[in-house]
Amino acid sequence: MKVHHLNCGTMRPRATPGGLVSHVLLVETDGGLVLIDSGLGLRDAEAPSARFGTARHYFRPTFDRDEAAINQVRHLGFRPEDVRHIVLTHFDADHTGGLADFPWARVHVTDGEALAVQRPHTLMEKTRYRPTQRAHQPAIVEHHPAASEPWHGFPAAKELTDVAPGVVLISLPGHSRGHAAVAVDTGQRWVLHVGDSFYHHGQLDGSRSAPKALTVFERLIAHDWKRVQENHRRLGELWLANDPGILLVNAHDPYLLDRARSDSRSP
Repeated sequence: MKVHHLNCGTMRPRATPGGLVSHVLLVETDGGLVLIDSGLGLRDAEAPSARFGTARHYFRPTFDRDEAAINQVRHLGFRPEDVRHIVLTHFDADHTGGLADFPWARVHVTDGEALAVQRPHTLMEKTRYRPTQRAHQPAIVEHHPAASEPWHGFPAAKELTDVAPGVVLISLPGHSRGHAAVAVDTGQRWVLHVGDSFYHHGQLDGSRSAPKALTVFERLIAHDWKRVQENHRRLGELWLANDPGILLVNAHDPYLLDRARSDSRSP
């Protein structure tokens, strides 16, 4: 499978040099196109308050329509209708804004995240899940990674064969109740998109270069901070192992997006 690395939402929070991106994977499969996350969409630019909420004052998204996944799909020469599936790491607004631009696509999430969206327990859950993101009534498909096989040391994973062979949903809760990572087999290596399991590569490589404002915000909005820290440790081990068979990316680090794009251009 061929993977395109897209930035579907530039954000410029204060005290965060280089800003943030919304790293979305566009995957070419035999059965059509698959998006891993959807970034910010066209409707976000039209109604930022209703669709993004007060978090926009911290993240300061640009709401650039050219960055919307649907326009980037067209720019790459595909038809938007070819996007058959969208696999989400979680349901935060900066990951779901593009869903409404592909209302025919089936939306795949963990059962834990689907439950959190439908029955939010905490004030944070009631704040972070925006009903406007689901007003078009997407077809949500729930998956149960805990009932399946481990993947490269992660204890709960499920291959989404109904999406495409080689697309694996990995349970990685902490940032949100049902947060997940998604692995895609390109044939040469796995691309492992871990969503918001960490924000900055400095949290993994030992350099401690992650902006303080970013790490403080990460803790404030974490559903389970202890599990977030456990994810940091596990992903730090993966980073330091430097396995050539796995390309580790996340949702918001522009360095990791640039690295992935350079890697995809390599022969």
